[in-house]
Amino acid sequence: MVLFNSSPRSLVPLLHLLCLIFPLANPLSFNFPSFNTDDRNITYDGDAYPMNHIIQLTKNQLDSSIERSVGRITYPMPVPIWDKASNELANFSTCFSFTINGFNKNVSADGLAFFLSSFPSKTPNNSYGGALGLFNRTGANTTADPVVAIEFDTFKNPEYNDSSSNHIGIDVNTIFSVAWLDLNVSIRQKFEFDACVSYDATSKNLSVLLTTPKNHTGTWSLSYGVDLSQVLPEKVAVGFSAATGNQVESHCLSSWNFSSSDLSHQDSGPNPHQTTNSGHKPSFKRFGLAIGIGMLVCGLVLIWLGRCLYKMAVTGKKEEMAIDSLIHDSFERGTGPRRYSYSVLVSATKSFSREGKLGEGGFGEVYRGVLHDSKLEVAIKRISRGSNQGTKEYISEVTIISRLRHRNLVQLIGFCHERGDLLLVYEYMPNKSLEYHLYSEERLLSWPERYKIAQGLASALLYLHEEWEQCVVHRDVKPSNVMLDSEFNAKLGDFGLARLMDHDSNPETTILAGTMGYIAPEYATTGKASKESDVYSFGVVILEIACGRKPIEAKEKRGKVKLVEWVWELYGNKMCLNAADQKLKMEYDPQQMEQLMILGLWCAHPDYTQRPSIRHVINVLKFNAPLPFLPPKMPVPMFYSPPIEASSLCNSNSTVSTQSSLGIEDGKPCHKVGHTR
Repeated sequence: MVLFNSSPRSLVPLLHLLCLIFPLANPLSFNFPSFNTDDRNITYDGDAYPMNHIIQLTKNQLDSSIERSVGRITYPMPVPIWDKASNELANFSTCFSFTINGFNKNVSADGLAFFLSSFPSKTPNNSYGGALGLFNRTGANTTADPVVAIEFDTFKNPEYNDSSSNHIGIDVNTIFSVAWLDLNVSIRQKFEFDACVSYDATSKNLSVLLTTPKNHTGTWSLSYGVDLSQVLPEKVAVGFSAATGNQVESHCLSSWNFSSSDLSHQDSGPNPHQTTNSGHKPSFKRFGLAIGIGMLVCGLVLIWLGRCLYKMAVTGKKEEMAIDSLIHDSFERGTGPRRYSYSVLVSATKSFSREGKLGEGGFGEVYRGVLHDSKLEVAIKRISRGSNQGTKEYISEVTIISRLRHRNLVQLIGFCHERGDLLLVYEYMPNKSLEYHLYSEERLLSWPERYKIAQGLASALLYLHEEWEQCVVHRDVKPSNVMLDSEFNAKLGDFGLARLMDHDSNPETTILAGTMGYIAPEYATTGKASKESDVYSFGVVILEIACGRKPIEAKEKRGKVKLVEWVWELYGNKMCLNAADQKLKMEYDPQQMEQLMILGLWCAHPDYTQRPSIRHVINVLKFNAPLPFLPPKMPVPMFYSPPIEASSLCNSNSTVSTQSSLGIEDGKPCHKVGHTR
């Protein structure tokens, strides 16, 4: 169950205090505030390795295949957790900090776990993906080696009865969790999480506490009653395991401490981190001291809770008033989207039920709902406070999209910021997103539908770039943000990254935002978003529409990994149609197909000065303007951006700020006048 959501920063001292209670009578404890490459007190297995004072549990090189990666680390000594002679169980507590980086993808996998298993630890065969390196996938419901694990799972595996793509689970000798808790925040967005796992030998209760001290997201707690003497051997291996499947992410461990209570009949062997006690049972004086300190800690916790609740109420009210002020200044009351009460939206979504969940992205989850007063079907986005600068994304959506009116833009109907939640209410799109139809097997988009979607998306960008009173640079044009209505008309949505700018002025440096594969090379290097960088993203999207594949496919053979480079090579060999989506089975207009592919290459030209304006794009799509003669080989980008290694992202925010003096000389770029990021 969830105990409470509060400001987590003040939880950090408490978490460490809880981890220090048990060692009062502890012969075994160790502490790794960071990790060194030459530390012999960590055993590495599989793809795990130390780097820059952290541990990478799975592969993390963006320029190599990191699919189906499995890695684990363990403490090299066996840890006694119960004594057969006395039938005595040990208390233990462990705290650690970890980061999961989903590389800004809508879907990543699979997660990491803290585990106890038979000693020495062995990684099962065929344990990639949802098995988290703990169980063989062919027999995930049972295991020859006993395992108890706390999993932090980032992918919903229906075959394992996973509750969601962001949950904590307790596993006992099977990957089917015996207890689980859905999180209202994504755990794969490069934020550092603190977790504490503890076991109370008296109540036989295994519990986990998770918090995000740096991002004010909340606190989650889950517990389960289990007699470890019935499921584990007397001495166990303790450590961490992580895995990726066909979807990928990186898993970083930045600190770890562990402590367990004394078992008088056990010999834990030499401990390099602590001098052990003499092995005798605790004296009455030590027992009394432990009780006294426990009562003191309980009192301090109660005082701390009261203080947190008071501060939460005051801070939450101030935050709501600040958001009110910003939104009120952006548009007149009585026009545009309506402000809804929290209770109305809770009722519309049936308390944000799992059954009504439509999906999730980088900024939160989306639920289907019905507004009871108007019987209007809507989509309600619940912005995650764990998302990067969630409040700014919320304000950006409300203040920008509320003023826009176009048939190819998703309409914002209302909003709500109450009780710590940020909620956006949109018109419901019954046919989901372009991404869904391109890559799911439920329904194949016909060629006329695809061409119409490309035209609709271009029309939306024309309105944003040239036809509205200010220029709007979207900065995140991609198939998952292109929604489809009942007639499969394209509607561009998700304006959380959008920026208002003046027409005919130079761009300013902003914090880099967007999605890998859709970011223009000059934007990646200078941090300057412009109409041209939006056109680049559009070019990649229409190539996806024509080819039916994603912009980056790591498992493809050399020369086909990057969509733009592959299609350009075929263009140079006058074989463009070879890239057409094979699922269409040649049922398309060859002239339109070639037109769309060459236009996509033109829009995705590495030199931004050579890209067409979006108005020219529309004329080409209508066959009212000719295509250019592109060079047979893809030009070298004007800007060079050095390769990024995932390890450099593990301890940073999800965006990278880059400063440059380079400017855009030609064309009509936009100038940022909206909120800064």
